[in-house]
Amino acid sequence: MTSSASLRRDLADELAKRGQLTDPAWRSAVEAVPRDAFLDATVFRPNGTQWEPVRRDQLGESEWLRMVYSNTTWVTQVDGASATDASGPLPGRPTSSSTLPSLVLRMVELGDIRDGHRVLEIGTGTGYSTAILCHRLGDKSVYSVEYDEGLAATAAQHLHAAGHSPHLVVGDGLRGHQDGADYDAVIATCAVRTIPPSWLWQLRDGGSITTTISGWMLASGLIRLALNEEGVASGRFAGDTVSYMLARPHERPPRPTFYPHPGTSRRTQMAPELLDDWTGLFVAQLAAPSAELVRTGDGIALVDVATGSQAWTEPDGNGWTVHQDGPLRLWDQVEDALITWQQAGSPDQTTFGMTVTEWDQTVWLGDPSGPHWRLPV
Repeated sequence: MTSSASLRRDLADELAKRGQLTDPAWRSAVEAVPRDAFLDATVFRPNGTQWEPVRRDQLGESEWLRMVYSNTTWVTQVDGASATDASGPLPGRPTSSSTLPSLVLRMVELGDIRDGHRVLEIGTGTGYSTAILCHRLGDKSVYSVEYDEGLAATAAQHLHAAGHSPHLVVGDGLRGHQDGADYDAVIATCAVRTIPPSWLWQLRDGGSITTTISGWMLASGLIRLALNEEGVASGRFAGDTVSYMLARPHERPPRPTFYPHPGTSRRTQMAPELLDDWTGLFVAQLAAPSAELVRTGDGIALVDVATGSQAWTEPDGNGWTVHQDGPLRLWDQVEDALITWQQAGSPDQTTFGMTVTEWDQTVWLGDPSGPHWRLPV
């Protein structure tokens, strides 16, 4: 029967072929930490529009282990319902998962985590990424905050069973954890709409924040921000096409069912398909940060949850018409930003950067003096 140890070595080989694990200490962590010990006996996998529970005893041990050690994200909770408790497929949105190992390692490698660092992890999840950090840094140097009490308790069991005793905190990770400060690095395994000021306050000078910036259109950008002695954090986006679930306090508020309002109409200057592009959607989200994106079949709709403003597109001959209603002209905002991006040559996310202070947060194109958009604070 295939063993967990051999599958860990295979996983390390796979990640190394991707250009990861160039630091032997991280390879050692992947080979040592048993991912199967951080998953209970059931996970969810997608099945159409639902999430289907997959049980260890039904698959058999060998197939289960091969599944666990694939470079895949395994969903463990949907809308707060644990896979272990699910009697059948569930609709809804994932609210916790075991992140694919390549992304776990990408975060710590991008964060430039080194021996001797004290790290604050936002989002303990199953505890697997916490154990990876513990193996490299030692338990006393790892602080991990989990918002969900049930997930935190399960992760603690997993970690202790694996022989690790990091500092585990139940609470709002957006507040950080002052008792462990000052940190050399903050690593977030959830996405945020804006950088919480507490993360800045709890970093030492020269410390870093590695996170994904996301929003209610669910666009995403991975970035490492370095803090200077003046209290300003800045950095460029890495360009990886990866995403995390939004931190629960930053999640989208409930929105009524979209009903199109005629409003005012005009021809668009560009096709809505531009928002299918990874960076195009990111730019649109910067321009309309409180709007959600709804796919309508023929086109798209933008609905602003703060004001009720909406914009929706429909085919019009060889082009598109947009209808806009409410105090915000959402499509105008998005179109202006997309035109600016196109005029710069439609570069990928590595051309974008971000500057964060206690009072202001901006994403800029090219350099800090170039076109920029303020994040909600």
